[in-house]
Amino acid sequence: MSKSVIAAVCLSLFALSGCSNTVRGMKRDGVQTSNALDNATHRIAAANAN
Repeated sequence: MSKSVIAAVCLSLFALSGCSNTVRGMKRDGVQTSNALDNATHRIAAANAN
């Protein structure tokens, strides 16, 4: 294989790795946001019950 093909393969693997890290981070952020919203909703409901 030529050096340009090897460089292209390495570059594409690097790009795919970056995309997977971004998706994983977005999933984690979504879960944390959902949990925070759920906690806030329960606190508001508890405050209104008193």
